[in-house]
Amino acid sequence: MMHDVIVIGGGISGLATAYDLMQRGLDVQLLERQVRTGGNAISEGFDGFLMEHGPTTFNASVPQAVEQIDALGLLDQAHDLGPDVKRRYLRDDGKLTGIPANPMGFFTSNYLTLRGRARILAEGLIPRHKGGEETIHAFTARRFGREFADKVMDPMAAGIFMGDSRELSISGAFPKLAEMEQALGSITRGVLRAKRGSEPGRHLYSWDGGIGTIPQVLTNHLGGRVHTGITVSGLSKTAHGFAVKTSEGTRNARAVVLAVQPHVAAQLLEQVDVIGAGATSAIQTPTVNVGFFGYRREQVAHLLDGLGFLSTRDDGRILSGSQFASTMYPHRAPDGFVAISAYAGGVRNPELARMSGIDLTAQMHAELAEVLGIKGDPVVTRFRRWPLGLPQYTLGHAARQKLFSETPQRVEGLYLTGNYTNGVSVANCIKSALDIAGEVSANLSASVGETGYAQQAMR
Repeated sequence: MMHDVIVIGGGISGLATAYDLMQRGLDVQLLERQVRTGGNAISEGFDGFLMEHGPTTFNASVPQAVEQIDALGLLDQAHDLGPDVKRRYLRDDGKLTGIPANPMGFFTSNYLTLRGRARILAEGLIPRHKGGEETIHAFTARRFGREFADKVMDPMAAGIFMGDSRELSISGAFPKLAEMEQALGSITRGVLRAKRGSEPGRHLYSWDGGIGTIPQVLTNHLGGRVHTGITVSGLSKTAHGFAVKTSEGTRNARAVVLAVQPHVAAQLLEQVDVIGAGATSAIQTPTVNVGFFGYRREQVAHLLDGLGFLSTRDDGRILSGSQFASTMYPHRAPDGFVAISAYAGGVRNPELARMSGIDLTAQMHAELAEVLGIKGDPVVTRFRRWPLGLPQYTLGHAARQKLFSETPQRVEGLYLTGNYTNGVSVANCIKSALDIAGEVSANLSASVGETGYAQQAMR
């Protein structure tokens, strides 16, 4: 049987792609190696707590993704950040500093020196960059000063990407900042022009059941089009499309969308697109360790009045950051308890991949206790290790993105999507999936007319 499209990979990217293709009337099938869909978007409830093993928020500043969430009936059920999220915390040299969550926060806080704050004010006088691609650290040091780059942007790069600001590309990781400089000549002017309420942190949503609600609803809508527990071992081009070799036999489709991790994409592309295989294999995905801790409220001295904290490079300490989960959203902890997540590893501490989960959670708890004033042991503890974590948008990623987008030009009917293509956030993954679905649909319609195989089969 010849299908219109086979989507390989059942994470949010693959599910969103398949759902949009289904809505367009195409015969789409989704193949997932695991016994469950959702990829790393796992939300686990236990004993009144809820742990996010992967992503924790949905960024509602991406319009296309919001429209999709609304179409799924999820927008009305979404929770905004809780009212107690009032500060952004940064840890430096073992000390936690709270910064008011407003554009003037860094100026009213003593986290940066007077000289560092004065240097930020000079940002509007810095000329546009006319050279090649810059790292996050080089870009922010040039525009805002070295102290801001070291004490703010480096922790942010570690928190968002589990990466190194001295290796990550500004145009790959934070393209809007690079575009703002070129368009307006100043990031400060761009921020001041932004509409009130558009600051980061004011558009982060989730649900009672966590981020895992999104793949669950998408899977339910797709129904029998989703096939789990199936391993794809090979991909080859045929006269009419593709032959997809799986653990349950060969399936055929006119088009294929690879919505898998980059190393898996590289393996499947080897026989059909050497250029694409080279581009995907170049992407690093360092190990990420997630610890979840539940405490009685009276155990924790800190107000927990923020999203959590990000950390500078602290000798002897391992946490890149933490989230105050029960402050961010409801139903993360029972009444009288709090839930805190902690993150370690990535590019900053790759050696932690060899450390046991028991030892890691013990050290995570010790560091949380140090900065948050926690007394006693946690009531509950959970640990998750992602051997292959977040993709690193290192220098050269813009060129790789171009190669990803040109895949169907090299191999007609073959497409790539995922968190390594155009943004790691859930919302960016959904947007990229919708863009790919639109491209697939348009190209299939152009190749055989508006009817397509799915409609022909209904005659």
